[in-house]
Amino acid sequence: MIARRGVLAGLALAADPVFLRHARAEDEPPVRFTVTGAMEQGSLAIGAAPPGSLVSLDGRPLNVTADGRFAFGFGPSQTAASLVTVRYPDGGGDSRSYVPTVRQYEEQRVNGLPQNTVTPPPEVRARIEREAEAIYLARLYDSAGSDFLSGFDWPAPGILSGVFGSRRIDNGVAMSPHWGVDMAAPKGTPIRAPADGLVRISADHYLSGGFTLIDHGQGVSTGYLHQSARLVKAGARVVRGQLIGRIGATGRATGPHLHWAMNWFEVRLDPSLSTRTPKPEAL
Repeated sequence: MIARRGVLAGLALAADPVFLRHARAEDEPPVRFTVTGAMEQGSLAIGAAPPGSLVSLDGRPLNVTADGRFAFGFGPSQTAASLVTVRYPDGGGDSRSYVPTVRQYEEQRVNGLPQNTVTPPPEVRARIEREAEAIYLARLYDSAGSDFLSGFDWPAPGILSGVFGSRRIDNGVAMSPHWGVDMAAPKGTPIRAPADGLVRISADHYLSGGFTLIDHGQGVSTGYLHQSARLVKAGARVVRGQLIGRIGATGRATGPHLHWAMNWFEVRLDPSLSTRTPKPEAL
């Protein structure tokens, strides 16, 4: 009779949905890759998988380092899940979806900008388009570097005068959102590389002023706008903390500040979400 009761109890337990869920979870092997980051709109995510794995994001193959590290970004207005699929060297695989947390962006009104940078005259529009195309192409490099893995330092001291994603109204004109963070500081304040990387662009642009773009590997890049002096050339390798320029007010600017931008290929990212050092302070 005791044996019979034990069998019946076992059958009842096996039919319990909660028991079945736990049993299946214990039977399934654990996912063998991880993804870390702020996991919100406009953030950079970094993954780790067994060496030799093949990784894709929504079906798009990703570059993977020899030790299995990879990166991707959540768009600033993305609400859909990003599906990461990993195929392991032993033939197995896993998939996992990541939904970014939705952010609320501010509205910022900026007055006193040079009007020819808010509504550029026809004779400079071709130049602006050429410069925008050069930046777009530079951000498409899918280099095998992994300089992004060590995180980023704030590149300059100063007052945070502009935040990522804010809806901009410049001189009363609605503009595209502000894709970066601004650090206001006196002209000539040093700008330092926040991480190792390769300089892809160093040039004077009509809207961005003194502009530098650094490639940190796997589509992760950072940009530095409105510089009064550019101290590195395209093609040069830079190391974390190296002096790369000085704060200015060139291009579309009301006063001296650094506009710091970050991208994962064409995806705009908030660099403040990937920093490993405290926010800058005023001088």
